[in-house]
Amino acid sequence: MFIKRDHTKLICDVGEITGLFHDALSMEEFLQKITVMVTRHMECEVCSIYIYYADQHELVLKATKGLNPDSVNTVKMKIGEGLTGQALKEKRPICEGQAKNNPNFRFFQGIGEEKFESFLAVPILRGSVEIGVMVIQSEKKDYFSSEDIQVFRAITTQLAATIETARLLITLNDKKEKPAAPVLQNLKFIQGRCGSEGVAFATTMIVNESLTDMQQYVAAGGKQYNETDLHRAIEETERQLGALQVKLEATLLDMTALIFTAQILMLKDKGFTDSIFSMIKRGVNPPQAVIEVVNDYVTKFTRIEDSYLREKIYDVKDVGRRLLENLTGHAQAQHDYQDKIVIARELFPSDALKLFSQKIKGIILLSGGATSHVAILARSLNIPLVVTNELGLLSLDSTTDVLLDAYMGYIHINPDPLVKAKVLQREELNHNISGLKKMIREHPRTSDGVGVKLMANINLLGDLKAANEFKADGVGLYRTEFPFMIRSNFPSEEEQYLIYRRLVEGMPGKEITLRTLDIGGDKILSYSDYGKEENPFLGLRSIRLSLKHTDVFIAQLRAILRSGAGKRIRILFPMISSLDEFLQAKSIVQECIHQLKTERKEFIQNPPMGVMIELPSMVEIIDEMAQEADFFSIGTNDLIQYMLAVDRTNDRVSQMYLPHHPSVLRALKKIVDAGLKAGKEVSICGDMANDPKYLSLLLGLGIRCFSMDARYLPRMHERLRQLSIKECEKLTQEILAQSQISRITQILEHVHYPA
Repeated sequence: MFIKRDHTKLICDVGEITGLFHDALSMEEFLQKITVMVTRHMECEVCSIYIYYADQHELVLKATKGLNPDSVNTVKMKIGEGLTGQALKEKRPICEGQAKNNPNFRFFQGIGEEKFESFLAVPILRGSVEIGVMVIQSEKKDYFSSEDIQVFRAITTQLAATIETARLLITLNDKKEKPAAPVLQNLKFIQGRCGSEGVAFATTMIVNESLTDMQQYVAAGGKQYNETDLHRAIEETERQLGALQVKLEATLLDMTALIFTAQILMLKDKGFTDSIFSMIKRGVNPPQAVIEVVNDYVTKFTRIEDSYLREKIYDVKDVGRRLLENLTGHAQAQHDYQDKIVIARELFPSDALKLFSQKIKGIILLSGGATSHVAILARSLNIPLVVTNELGLLSLDSTTDVLLDAYMGYIHINPDPLVKAKVLQREELNHNISGLKKMIREHPRTSDGVGVKLMANINLLGDLKAANEFKADGVGLYRTEFPFMIRSNFPSEEEQYLIYRRLVEGMPGKEITLRTLDIGGDKILSYSDYGKEENPFLGLRSIRLSLKHTDVFIAQLRAILRSGAGKRIRILFPMISSLDEFLQAKSIVQECIHQLKTERKEFIQNPPMGVMIELPSMVEIIDEMAQEADFFSIGTNDLIQYMLAVDRTNDRVSQMYLPHHPSVLRALKKIVDAGLKAGKEVSICGDMANDPKYLSLLLGLGIRCFSMDARYLPRMHERLRQLSIKECEKLTQEILAQSQISRITQILEHVHYPA
């Protein structure tokens, strides 16, 4: 038991902070005097002050008592990185009795931090303005009390304005005394967000800049070419693009039909090729003519306001590069993406697939652009992906080694050999398919024998292999929108039929649920003319779009019905907001059935039709909906987002995206109860389905069907065997009785979950 510290004198000394200010010879010395004073009065060994540089989104250690003095100005963290960065990002104190046990703890080699156990970080704020973080540490475990936290918060509040002034003077002097350091000078570690799990180690390639340097082709050959050479180059480029398409179709039939169509069409565009030939006739060497025309098209596309049309810049540059390579015979080795970790400001589905065709090892995606469907694609293609805000990554050169730990969201620049070895060893264990298969049971059950259906989410047909390997009970969600998203026009009924038929044949005898087109929000079709919306998440999306454009809806429904002939398929309608919408969608299905019957085509006669519960409007009419729908599938991602008015991809509010918010949990309870009362299956397919923290809670609510990416199935089998329904129901009742988020969080944190 530790002796209670006398905080009264500390507060008085803080009131006399002006004296310290006048005694100090510099701003740095002033901050250093504060750290000495705080350690003395708090009776701890370490006090450190970090100043926040908003332009770099970076915390820099500016003063410390107890750590290695050489660490000043060298220890840097991004906001949100480590416990210190987390305290500033979340604007709250973070206290740990054994800090090294916290997975967010950031260890810095050589600063002498190893022996300190207790850790308390408090953000320095002036209103909402972020100034920095003050940290105290002790060698003793569980040293800082709740009283210490309150007093320390009071101290930082009193010091905030003075430290802000010190920061201003320090930063002015920084800029005056020395030139700005290169952005990447001390960039060693970045914590981002996981988009697709996995690990990759390779050198990097910047997509945004790798296709721009075409002038080297002119200098490379140093010879004069003619129109015949250009005709030959155009034919060879067209042949290559067609071959790439065929190469991918064997494994990605549902995604490849028109991946490279935009580039092929460009080669056939008279405006594009005639412009090149016109310049040649005026005496311009063909390689230079290609460059001039490509740059002209890039300029034109850059002026387009629609971001989804501006992405065609990538296609123009790619065509230009291929033409120049085939014209001059000089390939750009540095533009070979194979075995590279690609860094890009934004990617679109077609980009991701083109990169996949070149066997990239991983993707680092900078915040911005359409990320959610690219992340889903990356998971299906088994490409590790991390999303980050660190623009400095665009300055990496092609010789930089990067270790991408997408399980944790970590990016290691030129990693330490020991870190590299440990991460790669862990990934090797993750790829132990035979070991994962041992977790699988023929019929997944809880410890007290209650059966649970474990279904697979399918994004691409390539996902079927893992779903079968891990004995999925069927397909709980097939996202039909991806064949739409990478094309330059709507796929025909026949094209869709071939894809859906391969899907149902890929899991013979098992139940397959196909969700109709879920386009809108962040999933936009570049070829559609539906117009730009100020708030696409609240606009013409999903079932609304299908009901408005019935020609597209009917083509898809006919393809689904035909693919289901002799099979067990179900149709799932997304984003239903009213009973009227569901009944209207069902009536169109009946219309399609009548058409196919008249045409004497084979099809499934009476497929079950269900509702995806994603909108709060459904909760109050759920009993009536349960009488009409054949099944419910809860899409927790959108349900939570719409219930709480929180965009979980927005860093400014993402911490408010809480699946365990009492309103969300009570809504889930109401949905499940209505479904079970009506004798209808209720499944869950959002991210909550594979989060172990919520498994006991969901089982306790009565959910017995889970749908998730196939990679999570072995882990789910293992966890189910260690849970009993009786205990899960008891936990759920306790949680549902709570009205405060903080209390629910405490309960969840103290529940033992299987490893």
